[in-house]
Amino acid sequence: MTTYPLRTPISEKDVRKLVVNDTIYLTGTIVTARDSAHKKALDLHKNGKQLPLNLEGLAVFHCGPIVKKENHEWNVLAAGPTTSTRMEPFEDDFIKNFKVRVVIGKGGMGKKTVDAMKHYGAVYGAFTGGAAVLAAKAIKQVKGVEWTDLGMPEAMWILDVENFGPLTVAIDTHGNNLFQTIQTKAETKKQKIYKTLGF
Repeated sequence: MTTYPLRTPISEKDVRKLVVNDTIYLTGTIVTARDSAHKKALDLHKNGKQLPLNLEGLAVFHCGPIVKKENHEWNVLAAGPTTSTRMEPFEDDFIKNFKVRVVIGKGGMGKKTVDAMKHYGAVYGAFTGGAAVLAAKAIKQVKGVEWTDLGMPEAMWILDVENFGPLTVAIDTHGNNLFQTIQTKAETKKQKIYKTLGF
């Protein structure tokens, strides 16, 4: 268990040093994207069109932030993570095509994403649910917003962050999945308890 301060864009070499249970703090540019933004980005790529921002080396945050415009500037009031399994149908292609290095969310992801992270070099950073205000405090500036036609929560928000975290590396580039490990251990213990109770 090591703590790493990382600045975007993050290299594949640096992200492959991370292992499950490490803690990371991010500084630099990150973007928010939920399922609609993932789909739109992949549709644009499929049609040979560029995204409004080069995502290589950046972090994608599964989040629909609560924002308010004040004096012609957007301020993020809260930025809690969305359950990441919503993005499972898209995340492997998102990692493959855009070379994001960190995926931030809660609840973990499935085998397709785990395999893509191992192959292309990305990690899953688990952020504590319910800590939306803590996340917002690490956001220093809204650099831009794209695809507002999807709705404000589904839009892609481009954020400048400083020491954004703590994020626990829950899936690493070696195929380790903290969520799966815990689930397996819990199932083993459950079976032992059942046996003790005579079930």
